[in-house]
Amino acid sequence: MTFSTESATGPRSAESGVALVSRPRLRTRFLLSMLLITAGLTTTSLLLVRRSVQSNIRQEIAVNLRNSVGTFGIFQRQRELMLTRSAELLADLPITRSMMTSRDPVTIQDASQDVWQIAGGDLFVLVDRSGKVVALHTRTAGFTREDADKFFHQSLDEESRSHWWYGAHHLYQVFVQPIYFGSKVDGHLFGFLVVGYEIDNRLAQDVAKVAASQVAFSFGDEVVATTLTPSQTQSRGLQDLLTAPPQSDPRDIDVGNEHFLGTSLELSGQQAIPVRLCVLGSYDQAAKFLNQLNRLLLLLGFAAILIGSALVFFVSHTFTRPLANLVEGVRALERGDFHHPLDSRGGDEVADLTRVFDRMRTSLLKSQRDLLEAEQLATIGRMASSISHDLRHSLAAIVANSEFLCDSHLTPAQREELYQEVQSGVNLMTDLIDSLLEFARTRESLSPAYNNACDSVQRAVQAVRLHPRHHDSSIDVRCNGLCSGWFDSRKLERALYNLLLNACEASPASGGRVEVAVSENAGTIAIEVSDNGPGVADSIRDKLFHPFVSYGKENGTGLGLAVVQKIVQDHRGEIVVERTPNARTVFRILLPGRSRESVGVADSTRVPSFVPARRDGADPDSNDPDSISASGHSGQ
Repeated sequence: MTFSTESATGPRSAESGVALVSRPRLRTRFLLSMLLITAGLTTTSLLLVRRSVQSNIRQEIAVNLRNSVGTFGIFQRQRELMLTRSAELLADLPITRSMMTSRDPVTIQDASQDVWQIAGGDLFVLVDRSGKVVALHTRTAGFTREDADKFFHQSLDEESRSHWWYGAHHLYQVFVQPIYFGSKVDGHLFGFLVVGYEIDNRLAQDVAKVAASQVAFSFGDEVVATTLTPSQTQSRGLQDLLTAPPQSDPRDIDVGNEHFLGTSLELSGQQAIPVRLCVLGSYDQAAKFLNQLNRLLLLLGFAAILIGSALVFFVSHTFTRPLANLVEGVRALERGDFHHPLDSRGGDEVADLTRVFDRMRTSLLKSQRDLLEAEQLATIGRMASSISHDLRHSLAAIVANSEFLCDSHLTPAQREELYQEVQSGVNLMTDLIDSLLEFARTRESLSPAYNNACDSVQRAVQAVRLHPRHHDSSIDVRCNGLCSGWFDSRKLERALYNLLLNACEASPASGGRVEVAVSENAGTIAIEVSDNGPGVADSIRDKLFHPFVSYGKENGTGLGLAVVQKIVQDHRGEIVVERTPNARTVFRILLPGRSRESVGVADSTRVPSFVPARRDGADPDSNDPDSISASGHSGQ
């Protein structure tokens, strides 16, 4: 038959083989939930507020841009009316008419200096009635007579009130007025007066102040005046806005590293090359306060998390403190403490649960006590039945043999045989009583000393060989290593004697073989007793080490292996039984005997030096009732 390794103390509990998964406490879950909820609400609020503010900012910038373009359009029309009227007044001045009567361009150029100063413009041009430029004055160099002549003839074909001249990177808004001698209807045409005003960065800055935005004036695709930086002026986004058709709704553009909303206004009317005003509202500048708002919301969210965590900690402590007390009570009950104090004050569900648990604990304690008492009574009954049966059997044999001894006709050989039967019965009763005494002793009865386990094995083997039925049994002993430690040698020899006796009785009469192996590993002494018998019966496998359990033995008391287990456990050791593949039954004893403390018995005596034990089987303390006798045995 095949066995699996089993502990001497029975199957281990399920908890020792299952790894407990650490889970967060209820208070921790409360705090994490609060943090997640607060963080979620804060994030959602921040996103909603940011989205709403971004939409409002965009709408506000778009409205401001449309208002700025509309306002500039009104301003531009009023400005054109005013400058047109100013040009008419300059053309009607007597000094202007008198200059144009001269045929000499040089004279007209010199004489027109005063009129130019009166006009106050950036460009002043006089053209005779044949269309030739006879005078030119500019505040900035670069605009030539050829430019003036070209744009003048283009302006004659245009019907607008103002015209746009461009030369040498200078853009002028000009007003052309004819000069008559007499009235406009009946007078004689002397020529034309042209007054122009340059579109420069100064004008762009004035317009930008009024519009509260960035502005750019362009002639075709060239920017001639702007409040933008040079790098922004060269950006692709601005060029796209300049070349795109004018539209009323602002569009998103990126100028340099800044985001704008931009719109444009056509200023040149029907002119071939358009002149435009581009107004750009900086979205990034307008959204600066949004970043401040975001930081404020983050601070508020962080403060809400802290305050909420504190509140949740307080509330969760109020709720979880009774639960924690109840959990401690449950854990104490798991450890066997039925009197752990519980706090059942209050009228909530936790208090009700605590009171119910307390009643359950009391009921469980009572049931356990009743069960222990019943088990004790049952054990006492089984013990009394077994002991009385064994004692009655031995006493009956002693009485019968004693009566036979009274017969005077017996030979000396017959009397010796009857005497041996009486002595065997007495030895059986003595062994039973010794086993009961050993089973009842506590761990404090141990007398540990520094001994060699191999010597104890040898003495136990010698004691078994003194038994009448087993003096010819084959018992092999192997010792590997020093195998020394702290243990009670007499008690260990008794346990080994019981194991060896059972192994010899379980081995077949022919070819039976018992092996004992002693070894040491990491301070633990291992003693293995094996035999080639049929093994442990299935009917007693689960209760092999219980007292009064015997199988297949005529005079077995059922205390042998129970005593072995108790002696090993008193040494804080372990005994296991297994069936090897080669059909051998092995009892393995593991003793942690490297130090006195491992045995668990306090003793203030000095550690003696190791003295090898005698190998002749003699016990130095033969008067001890625990010493192993040749006839002592234990049933399996």
